[in-house]
Amino acid sequence: MTGKATDMQPRREFLKLAAFTGAAALTGLGPSAAAEQIAIPQAADRYDGDNKMEFLRVGGRQIVDAKGKKVRLRGTCPGGWMNLEDFINGHPGAEHTLRAQMAEVLGPAKAQFFFERLLDHFFNEDDVVFLGKAGANVVRIPLNYRHFEDDAAPFKYKEAGFARFDRVLNHCERHGLYVILDLHSAQGWQNVHWHSDNASRISLFWDIPAYQDRYIALWQEFARRYKDRAVVAGYDLLNEPCSNNSRGDYPWNIYSNYKPNWVRMNTVYRRVVSEIRKIDSKHIIFLEGDNYAHQFSGLEKPFDDNLAYSSHNYTVPGFGPGRYPGEIHPRSAAAKGPEVWDLARQERNFLDAEGTKFTQQNNVPLWVGEFGAVYNGPSDENGDRLRAMDDQIGIFESHEAHWTTWNYKDVGVMGMLTLDPASPYMERISDILRKKAALGTDDWMSWLPPTPVKDAAAQLAEQIRQVVGDPQLDARLNVRCMTQTLLCFYTGTLMQPLYASLFKGLSENELDHLLSSFSAKQCVPNQGLVDILSKHMAKPA
Repeated sequence: MTGKATDMQPRREFLKLAAFTGAAALTGLGPSAAAEQIAIPQAADRYDGDNKMEFLRVGGRQIVDAKGKKVRLRGTCPGGWMNLEDFINGHPGAEHTLRAQMAEVLGPAKAQFFFERLLDHFFNEDDVVFLGKAGANVVRIPLNYRHFEDDAAPFKYKEAGFARFDRVLNHCERHGLYVILDLHSAQGWQNVHWHSDNASRISLFWDIPAYQDRYIALWQEFARRYKDRAVVAGYDLLNEPCSNNSRGDYPWNIYSNYKPNWVRMNTVYRRVVSEIRKIDSKHIIFLEGDNYAHQFSGLEKPFDDNLAYSSHNYTVPGFGPGRYPGEIHPRSAAAKGPEVWDLARQERNFLDAEGTKFTQQNNVPLWVGEFGAVYNGPSDENGDRLRAMDDQIGIFESHEAHWTTWNYKDVGVMGMLTLDPASPYMERISDILRKKAALGTDDWMSWLPPTPVKDAAAQLAEQIRQVVGDPQLDARLNVRCMTQTLLCFYTGTLMQPLYASLFKGLSENELDHLLSSFSAKQCVPNQGLVDILSKHMAKPA
């Protein structure tokens, strides 16, 4: 995070917020002192207090409570908690290969301790309280199937993963915050990108029935455990599915060249909904569009009376670089050049989105499950990114869309809270972060300026295209796909032993001290973003 997010005023504002909850007892402590007072959370029993939360359901284009009163879901996603991501948590490469490297370097027990304490600090009751005081009424929690099932023991479920999730579910219930379960990483990978914990650039989910069987069985297990929990707003069945590029991103199957396999997607969706409904008839089920929740035109019309639909609406002015309103110079491979963006264009973009059209035509709710802006570009443009975000949410509100931002917390990219640059963890990984930026290993960071390595990779991609000599290959898309493979997948994994070595030889107390940097009380709020979100969250449904 750059600019005002790193000064002390946001920290003071967060401490004021924390004071409402009794967390003020933790204020005034530096990172070291705070870490010494942290107790390792114990497994929580089921919360048996008075549950005043009501089951939510679909009512036409609205979401309503048990009394039929409209509820507008507004909140965020704690990505990087039960599904780690490189740009959120600061590591290189995919989570499951990182865990293997950490076990190799630190030993299995120490590596397990590392990840358990990271998760303990990353999202807990302090975070739930912070979000509640900020005005959120929902969190969409990204989940990696590996917390609940091992590939070596399919259909056998891991109580430790459910216990961790249940602790946070109980905190949310206690503080009146709804939860949407989001299966972000499914068995066999539902897309070819890093955010499904994919290190292979291959998607097996859509072609191999065994993976679909395990996926459906896991949702049945979720339904069995949570069918009577009103704190659960619903089930987001599959994050950013991509049904028809299972062998990886190539110029002919990304962006405007992508062609969904609607038969494949509709078959999986109908089957999983049917199996869940045999167990749970109460909860809303959210379905995302194909091509990373962007395409809806071939989805089957709603076939259950409690379905809602989720699109992901990342837009150019949230990333820049460039002024908003005004001319933006996007670095995306899909961009054609400078673009002028303002409120009117943002609204046209929203209304033209397939998710918006599908939900309007079928009279069902629209939930924008992910959108956001970034604040690690030019520091003098943070105000532009915030203005774009403010306008975008205003458009959602005017069209009665539900929304959750991406992301709640990270190492200084787009979170409501970011790790303090002076914290022990950030100081420990500072050289890794510098190298990742120079090498372009975080595929999400494509808006950042060119570097010599990224330029060299692009030149290699162009040389290969010229030698191949296929006139149908789009040069920009070829660069995009090849650099993703070389830098994100290969180079990111290549750096994982180096990241693991940063923690070799440290005691459990020392590791805990470092990882406490992820705790809410040691993070720095992006106050401009928090203020914008709180303003919109305070509006009546």
